Amino acid sequence: MENTYLMFFTAVIIAFLATPLVRKFAKAIKAIDIPKDERRVHKKPIPKMGGLAIYIAFLATLILKKGPPTRPEIGMIIGSFIIVVGGIIDDLKAIKPWQKIIFQLLGACTLIGFGIKISMITNPISNSYSYIQINNIVSIILTLLWIVGVTNAFNLIDGLDGLAAGVAFIASITMSIIAFLNGPSRMESQTLAVILAGSVLGFLPYNFNPASIFMGDTGSQLLGFLLAAISIEGAIKSASAVVLAVPILALGLPIYDTLFAIVRRKINGKPITEADRGHLHHRLLDMGLSQKQAVIVMYLISAVLGFIAVIVMQLTNTKAYSVLAIVILVIVLLAWKFGFFKHKE
Repeated sequence: MENTYLMFFTAVIIAFLATPLVRKFAKAIKAIDIPKDERRVHKKPIPKMGGLAIYIAFLATLILKKGPPTRPEIGMIIGSFIIVVGGIIDDLKAIKPWQKIIFQLLGACTLIGFGIKISMITNPISNSYSYIQINNIVSIILTLLWIVGVTNAFNLIDGLDGLAAGVAFIASITMSIIAFLNGPSRMESQTLAVILAGSVLGFLPYNFNPASIFMGDTGSQLLGFLLAAISIEGAIKSASAVVLAVPILALGLPIYDTLFAIVRRKINGKPITEADRGHLHHRLLDMGLSQKQAVIVMYLISAVLGFIAVIVMQLTNTKAYSVLAIVILVIVLLAWKFGFFKHKE
C-alpha cells in the first residue's frame, strides 16, 4: 500500500514539474489552440499538447516502480506512444477523423498483441459469478470497439477547462478501487490506475479554469486509451467482475455524451463527425452556468456513476445488469427531457 501511495505522489510531482516545460515546448513549435468558432469557450490563444506531460509522468513512474515492466505494461507503453504521436500530429496539423482512427487502431492492435483484450463476459442471467468465454475473433472485435470508442469519447468530452482531466482522474480512482476489490490478482491494474490518477492530478492545476495549457488531442485520446486498457485488465478480464456493467458505469459520462451526440446527429441528418453545441457541457453553459460550475456538475455526475460502479461490483450478475439497465434508462429519459437529441449549431 505504501508503494502505491509513493507511485501516486511520484506521478503527481513529475506531471506538475513537466507541464510548464511542455507548455514552453508547445509555444515553441506553435501548438496553439486559436478560437475560430462559437463552439470554442475560450477567447484567446492557449498552448495545447499538454497531454505530453501526462504521458511523461505516467511513463516515468511506471519505469521507476519496483521490478521490470510486465507484458501488459509494455503493451500500454508502446500503444500509448502511438496514440501520443497521433495526438501531437493532430494538435499541430488538425488531421482528419479517419486518420485519427488509424492511430487508435494501431494502438489498440498493440494492446491485443500484448494480451490485453476482452476474453470473457459475465453471464447476465446468472445469479452467480459465472462467465462466458468468447472466441478469438469476437474478442478482437470487442476489444477494438471498446478501446477506439472510449478513446474517442474522451476526445469529444474535452470541451471545458479541466473537464476531461477531472473526469479521467475520477475514473482512474474508480478503476483503482475496482481493481482492489478484485483482490491481489488485479494489483497490476490498481497500480496502473493509481499512476494515471497521479499523472492527471499533477497536470490539472494548469488545466483547470482559467487554463494556461490544454491537453489537446495528445491528452484526451491518451486518457481514453489508457482508461480503456486499464478497464480491460482490471475488470473485464476478471471472472469475478461484472463485465461491461462496471466499466460502462465507471467511464459513463464520456460514453453517454458521445452516444447521445451520435444519435442526435443521425436523427437530425447530420454527419457523425460534424461538431455541434449539443454536448452536456455546452448545455450547462447555455443554462447560465459558468465554466467552473459546469465542470463541477460534470465531476459530480462522473463521481456518482463511479460510486454506482463500485456498488455493482458487490452484486450478483443479474442484479448488476439490472442496475446498469436502470441507470441507462434514467439517463436516456433525462437526456430526452432536456433536449439532448435536438440539434444545436
